[in-house]
Amino acid sequence: MPSLGADMEEGKLIEWLVKPGDTVRKGDIVAVVETQKGAIEIEIFEAGQIGALLAAPGQTLPVGAPLARLGVAEEADVTTPVAEPEHAVQSPKSAAAPAPALAPAPAPAAPGGALLASPAARARAAELGIALETVTGSGPMRAVLLSDIERHVPATSRTDSEPAAEAGPKGKPGLDMTEMRRAIAAAMSRAKREIPHYYLTHEIDLQSAQDRLTALNADRTPDQRLLMGALLLHATVRALAKVPELNGRYEAEPYSPSGPVHCGMAVAMRGGGLIAPAILEAQSKDPDEIMAAMRDLVARTRSGRLRNSEITQGTITISSLGETGVDTLIGVIYPPQVALVGFGAPRMRPMIHDGTIQPRLAITVSLAADHRVSDGRRGALFLAEINRLLNEPATP
Repeated sequence: MPSLGADMEEGKLIEWLVKPGDTVRKGDIVAVVETQKGAIEIEIFEAGQIGALLAAPGQTLPVGAPLARLGVAEEADVTTPVAEPEHAVQSPKSAAAPAPALAPAPAPAAPGGALLASPAARARAAELGIALETVTGSGPMRAVLLSDIERHVPATSRTDSEPAAEAGPKGKPGLDMTEMRRAIAAAMSRAKREIPHYYLTHEIDLQSAQDRLTALNADRTPDQRLLMGALLLHATVRALAKVPELNGRYEAEPYSPSGPVHCGMAVAMRGGGLIAPAILEAQSKDPDEIMAAMRDLVARTRSGRLRNSEITQGTITISSLGETGVDTLIGVIYPPQVALVGFGAPRMRPMIHDGTIQPRLAITVSLAADHRVSDGRRGALFLAEINRLLNEPATP
């Protein structure tokens, strides 16, 4: 059972997307696990062949408990079983009832060719009255994913009155808002206990960036337009090149900054609560690629289709209040990261420009940083670099 957050102690196996004998590659989705953050698609980190499934759907297991055996392709029968950690014992939640037998092999292929379906896909299909057998899956082993269901339904046949995929008394299927609040509180309590925070804020003139953005979007269709949030994230990621110690995970001594920038993005759930999955390798993306990644991540977060790498590999987090928020956001670092950047709502403010007082679009950016790896002078340099990049003529 992988750890999908600093506060996670256990997870519930929802379904397997592989069976014994299947060959898997690094990055393949092999299972779905439910946590306080909802249903998370689990990627495998090694290539090989599935030997045996050691956990059954429905079981709640502690972090570190073995879920399956993995061997070299076509040699799984001679692979040494994975040693079970000492703490991998049945959790109190699952002790009340006998554990189910080991998972059987997945059901044979359905008439439409789809072997399996994710929980979000099943929920959406039931909501729309779609038979899974009629949908061609694009996941591992042709599993039907939520995106397959959405593609199956012509956009013109949907109405605004259709309930969202996360609708329900507790938000989207598999997401318990009470448990999410508990998880957030646990992580933030740990952060305030263990991380010596310092805070900085800075006001940035956004008018030039907004003017360039308006000109850039003039000839684009709505689905191709850039939002200001993409420029804010892009500038933040680029600024880390000047102050690299703010990008990393404080997991062991001595602390070492991360090379890649896996930028977490706080996403508000419609039913309440926040999840901050990461845009992986954000330093290699231009504003258009950042925008596409943001749209994709928000859609998958709210439909319960995040991958464990997006939950566990973040190296810095950005939280933005958008256009309807308040002026300033002061955040709490998400452990084991060492910095969080907060953007308030853009506002028209009186500012001095070209020697005169003018109404200009402005935004307040804040930094919460770990004093063990940086100080106020370095943090100030970082915020100043974000300011410079947002006002750089070459930036869209």
